[in-house]
Amino acid sequence: MSTASPDSRFLRQIPLFGKEGQKKLKDARVLLAGAGGLGSAIALYLASAGVGFIRIADEDVVERSNLNRQILYHETDIGACKVEAAKKTIHSLNSGIEVEAVCRHIDEKSAGDIVRGMDLIIDGMDNFAARYVLNRAGLDEKIPFIHGAVNGFYGQVTTLIPGITPCLRCLVPTTPTWEKKVIIGVTCGVIGSIEANEAVKYLTGTGKLLQNRLLLWDGLLGEAESIEIASSPDCTDCGFSEREPDGRRIVS
Repeated sequence: MSTASPDSRFLRQIPLFGKEGQKKLKDARVLLAGAGGLGSAIALYLASAGVGFIRIADEDVVERSNLNRQILYHETDIGACKVEAAKKTIHSLNSGIEVEAVCRHIDEKSAGDIVRGMDLIIDGMDNFAARYVLNRAGLDEKIPFIHGAVNGFYGQVTTLIPGITPCLRCLVPTTPTWEKKVIIGVTCGVIGSIEANEAVKYLTGTGKLLQNRLLLWDGLLGEAESIEIASSPDCTDCGFSEREPDGRRIVS
């Protein structure tokens, strides 16, 4: 029988944000939307960090073509519901956290229920139709949304906070032409890791978020840059007409 203390798992990270920060992770309730390539990396690092409650939403089953990038799964999982297989893998890594598997299509009818009660939404999706729905739901519920997307060797990440930053629709008004083209697993690992890093920073109040900035990753060159981003007054999701005295946007 193990006599290790509950904190012993996190001895190497607690000095970064203290026991209070670790408790914030334990108390956090996070929605991971999508259990594919991005979601795999995000889920494993959130679980490793000790995020106490992870709700994973995805309606797909594991296919052989997923295995080049979706590292939550093994060949024996082919044909299984992704969220159930993900839950099993996550619990094998950290049995001390709660994982809620939601095998459900994310659309305008389901999004409200899926995001409600969460402290943070993390984008592990592979399509902008679902991302736009989550963007709107996050605005409605005033829940921050960490966005990530990948294509080939390229990727992008930003942290979107209702009333403070642009929303996803401000940045990408319409579905990009490159959606669901080609992908290599390492890109999902890079972008998913950065999203998980943003989540840990947000939940613990540590460091500087990718807030009002979009990080762009070029895996072929091995380079990253961040560019400033701004809200669009014509945005159909978060258009605004005035600001609070502290500069925050008033979301209509």
